[in-house]
Amino acid sequence: MPTYVEPVFRPPSEARSLIFQITIGCSQNQCAFCGMYKEKQFRLKPLEDVLSEIAAIPEQYRSRVERVFLADGDALVYPFNGLSAILDALGMAFPRLARVGSYASPKSLTTKSPEELEQLRERRLRILYFGLESGDDATLRAANKGFGAGEMAELALAARTAGMKLSVTAILGLAGRGRSLEHARATAEWVNRVNPEFFSLLTLFHRHNDAFVTSLDHCTHRELMLEARELVASLHPERTILRSNHVSNFLNLEGSDPKDRLRLIADVDEALAHAGRLPGFLDEVPAYAEEWY
Repeated sequence: MPTYVEPVFRPPSEARSLIFQITIGCSQNQCAFCGMYKEKQFRLKPLEDVLSEIAAIPEQYRSRVERVFLADGDALVYPFNGLSAILDALGMAFPRLARVGSYASPKSLTTKSPEELEQLRERRLRILYFGLESGDDATLRAANKGFGAGEMAELALAARTAGMKLSVTAILGLAGRGRSLEHARATAEWVNRVNPEFFSLLTLFHRHNDAFVTSLDHCTHRELMLEARELVASLHPERTILRSNHVSNFLNLEGSDPKDRLRLIADVDEALAHAGRLPGFLDEVPAYAEEWY
């Protein structure tokens, strides 16, 4: 059976997936805003250990597995031959396996050629969860992302060309008050260029990132809602499914852009109007935090 080095993170859409932890931590564990893997030193789990864990799944459960998620932070960084062997073993073990997913950092995408991405896709690695955070280079530098927006667009487009689906995340409030709207517009422009199948919004919150969080002039609820409105209004992708349903979000949005674009803008306007009737709410800074591990 799989063994885990806690904590283990996975996207909301992988809630029903069987998780195999093939890396421990994140190879790009430098981002100032991120508190997900600060207690872990990055390493690869030995291939023989991963294959043993796959083989140990009881036969009576194997036909129930339709999705697998490969953890931790950017399992795509696993060397190509080893990752191919893992995907082949998953395909052999689970007859109904339809999809394998993984987080993919920009760094991990630099380790795979277009041809290798295509081969991984043929082995059922079908969706990558990609943390963009912002399309604004000044915001990315301040957050120590390590890659510029243009570099990340090229890497993401290579994955799309290989036939993989992309689920991209950006973070409201990441730029603080000073570049809030620039952050929103540039992020929308990035999404318009790449056209990921899924695009999700989080809101910046405290989780083992105090130095970065305290360095910002924080956006209020009003400013974050206006940032979200600017972003949604600037979106013109061919088609992407937009969600802001992370636990950090106080503004929940869901729809398909461009089909639901006007309705999404109206949803933000309605939320602003409703929040305006709550004394003091719009001028407060969100206080959500996670410090449980």
